[in-house]
Amino acid sequence: MQNDTLANNRDAWRVGILFSRSGVMRIPQSEHFFGTALAIEEVNAAGGILGRPVEPIAYDPGSNPAAYRELAERLLIDDGVQIIFGCSTSAERKAVLPSIERWNGLLWYPSLYEGFEYSPNVIYTGAVPNQNSIQLARYLAGRHGSRIFLIGSDYIYPRESNRVMKELVDAAQGEIVGEEYFPLVLADRTFDATLDRLCRIRPDAIFSTLVGEAGIAFYRQYAETKLFAAGIPIASLTMAEGELAEIGGERAAGHITAAPYFSTVATPANRQFSERFRAKFGEGCPISMYAEAAYCQVHLFAQALAACGTTTPQVLAREALGAEFHAPQGVVTIDPDNNHAYVTPRIGIATADCTFRIVHEETEPVKPDPYLVSHDYDQGGFAPSAPGRPGVQDISA
Repeated sequence: MQNDTLANNRDAWRVGILFSRSGVMRIPQSEHFFGTALAIEEVNAAGGILGRPVEPIAYDPGSNPAAYRELAERLLIDDGVQIIFGCSTSAERKAVLPSIERWNGLLWYPSLYEGFEYSPNVIYTGAVPNQNSIQLARYLAGRHGSRIFLIGSDYIYPRESNRVMKELVDAAQGEIVGEEYFPLVLADRTFDATLDRLCRIRPDAIFSTLVGEAGIAFYRQYAETKLFAAGIPIASLTMAEGELAEIGGERAAGHITAAPYFSTVATPANRQFSERFRAKFGEGCPISMYAEAAYCQVHLFAQALAACGTTTPQVLAREALGAEFHAPQGVVTIDPDNNHAYVTPRIGIATADCTFRIVHEETEPVKPDPYLVSHDYDQGGFAPSAPGRPGVQDISA
């Protein structure tokens, strides 16, 4: 990824990359890695930053939060980097955060998450609940119903995301008809009893916060049930194109994901991004929100670094606030109020070709509200959006 001419000019800007290429989270995090690698290559091909190339130091933590903390400290202390692009799950982010703050690094975190966090040492570029959960809840209510079954992996992101969903459902007099949690590493046929229970309850929809291999296994088993045949959907914030390919298009078709980006977004920037991505990683390599968010944040970093000329975390983070990038999903801006990103909420329905048909999207980026301080559950929660509500485009024919 390094340009030889640039490397001979001055010392490179060294950055750390912490994404798992192995373990239960290998699929989404490999996509994070690919998006990061492509953006660094583009930055260096364009002349680097202030004439200096970006030099990545990458480690694979193997989907193990303890390894994330150890490798983050290796990057910050032994390798002498101040900037880390990394982490996908909240367990991983929470594992590295004490080290990032203690050793004064700056983490660029490209994943959706449950919100309710702020650190001056983190730039958050994924969606938070007011940019995905609220839109998904409204869509489910308007299209499927308000009897919701919750299923998730057993760590902070699923439990907190399900708490938000429960509040949205409760505020609109809906009903949570069940809630179950499972470890990230599963035995075969783990979900048999749960699927029997689901067939008895027959919810209107299932909200899944299962991640990684656990989510793939659940979708595969669900495809064997009469609920799948009846068109009762699994709705998710995390199930993206890479996982669809593992599940199989016929078994995934009809399920729902809320995200700022799908590979089918019709923007000129996305067409160019997709062409470059496939040229580098192959026509069959899935492109998802994980790759796109990681790609965006490297370009935002490059913009901020070009403006301030230093990787000193406090200076660079301050310069990043208000930074704007015309991303594949649309314009992404770092909110000066909270270090999170304005992104464009969308809802997609999985298709048999392992992509998403976009059925709903906001017409402009939405300000991040990670603590939901401006959201009125009673007025703007689970109730379906009124047709033509300003800022919303419902395109589900």
